[in-house]
Amino acid sequence: MSKLTTEESIWEPGVAPIAVVMISLNEGHNLEAVLANLKGWAQEVFLIDSFSQDNTVDIALRHGVQVVQRRFEGFGDQWNFALKKLPITAQWTMKIDPDERLSQELKNNIVSSIESGSCDGIEFDRRWCLMSTPLPIHDRVLRVWRTGLCTFSEVSVNEHPMVNGKVKFVSGDMDHLDSPDLDHWIQKQNKYSSAEAIASFSAPELSVKPSLLGNSLERRMWFKHHFYSVPARYKLLFLYFFVYRGLWRGGLVGYHCARLWTEVYRWKELKILEIKITGHMPKQKLHGPGQPDPRVDTITRK
Repeated sequence: MSKLTTEESIWEPGVAPIAVVMISLNEGHNLEAVLANLKGWAQEVFLIDSFSQDNTVDIALRHGVQVVQRRFEGFGDQWNFALKKLPITAQWTMKIDPDERLSQELKNNIVSSIESGSCDGIEFDRRWCLMSTPLPIHDRVLRVWRTGLCTFSEVSVNEHPMVNGKVKFVSGDMDHLDSPDLDHWIQKQNKYSSAEAIASFSAPELSVKPSLLGNSLERRMWFKHHFYSVPARYKLLFLYFFVYRGLWRGGLVGYHCARLWTEVYRWKELKILEIKITGHMPKQKLHGPGQPDPRVDTITRK
């Protein structure tokens, strides 16, 4: 790989010895805000773009982000490429999506954990947001690791980082803004549910071995594996989101969030049924239908 283009701007290294890596497709509506969130904190920032047609690359280059373009074929594949091939110099690496924002408390605690030398990976809570409203529901995510100690599960969607070493939890929220509006959210979930249906039908093995008595990820895989054989599953799923996970505390937005996520699971089941009945996979728009940007490196596959 040749030197990554940064045009005239150069990213000013921040206080955290972390290389932040993002992947993108038409994320111009998120990029300014996420880069502002990382300014003065991240040592370096990389972006693997899947040939965006909006101003994603323009914004990234203007802020001094190191950009390459590469055709998207799956999340696991794209992230493993990033970890193996990007010229990361920072001692630690972090995965961030363009629609996520770090609180100052989380930034401080990540740096403190790194300085203590007590772990090889760092996990924390990601808070759900919908309709620009933070919701009282969190997912624990593993997003920071010593450079070189992580690989991703080789799956097309819902990839998981696997860190070879001790993982530590730190407090502080990362907000998942998800989508600027419901139209965008529905389009995105429609695309993801199609990708999940194709992956489930083509390769039914999960990325992590399911186990009811295992860790949180293994338990989640166990429920995911058995979900579609459970009677009254969509009523139970709504109650899981609304009551057990606590979305009732989010008022009207929380109620509709529980309904929407329940429907996404129904979409996936219906799309799998459609594949079985028709013998045809859902037709999806190609990821990254735009043209290569001459200002940045384009990575082609052999």
